[in-house]
Amino acid sequence: MIKLLLSLVLIAGVPTLAAAQTSPAAPAPAAAAAAPVPIWRTSLKAGINLNESLLSDNWKGGGSSSLGLNALFNYQAHYHEGRQSWDNEVDALYAGQYARGQGYRKTNDRLWLDTKYGYDLNPRWGLFAALNVLSQLGPGFEYPDTGGARLLSGFLAPAYITNSYGMEYHPTTRFRVRIAPFAPRLTVVRDPARFRARPSDVIYGVEAGQSTRWQVLAAQVLAELEQPLGSNAELKARYLFFADYEKFSAQQFNHRLDLTITAKVNRLLSVNFQSTVLYNIDQDASLQFSQGLGLGLLLTRDNPPLPEK
Repeated sequence: MIKLLLSLVLIAGVPTLAAAQTSPAAPAPAAAAAAPVPIWRTSLKAGINLNESLLSDNWKGGGSSSLGLNALFNYQAHYHEGRQSWDNEVDALYAGQYARGQGYRKTNDRLWLDTKYGYDLNPRWGLFAALNVLSQLGPGFEYPDTGGARLLSGFLAPAYITNSYGMEYHPTTRFRVRIAPFAPRLTVVRDPARFRARPSDVIYGVEAGQSTRWQVLAAQVLAELEQPLGSNAELKARYLFFADYEKFSAQQFNHRLDLTITAKVNRLLSVNFQSTVLYNIDQDASLQFSQGLGLGLLLTRDNPPLPEK
């Protein structure tokens, strides 16, 4: 009886074992497809900073109460596919301060528009054609010791419109230098008569009776750096050099350096520092300098989102 049971078990198990040996193995799960690399990348940074000083009427240390406002806006859109790229930027800054006994005065103002088409020759070098505009948003005044205010500048007064062609060096995504041996520039002064004390005055290089000035034979160098400073701070620097071949001398060269350091305290609160160093003999024979520091709100958006640091 026992032998009969063993025989039946062996007979029933043989087909199952044969099927297990002859059946093909289950296919391995397919590897997840790699996410496509986005060809567009955008970033937005907008903030409002405040600085305030409040003194009582009997404050013996001197000074006056003041309230300052600093607003910044930066938007970038970058396209890259294969060897071709298209980079765009809008960068605006406006700052003012109200002081008791003096009223409202502007302390900083900048408007920068830039668009560039690039074609990569290799991972570090490429050709480019670019158009940029440098101006300001509101009127600027001089406040002499004798009192009153004198208008010095305004929106599109002046405005520097430069079309540049050349080569770009971009070893990383955070640093790039454009070298343009051919960079025609148009200087625009809207309604120049309001700035002239005498009809013959030259305003920002624009001759009397004119509102524009062409500098066709010119060169431009533009260097940009966006460098993290730790996990919550970033430095953004832009240096702009311009030279007119017809007046090719160190005294005639134009230099402008814009620095912005942003440090985030938490998700919205930030500390912001801006500084501009400028030399342009058509504006003034001496070096110009401005800087501002403020605490306020900062909104940042990146698409696609940047990886967590």
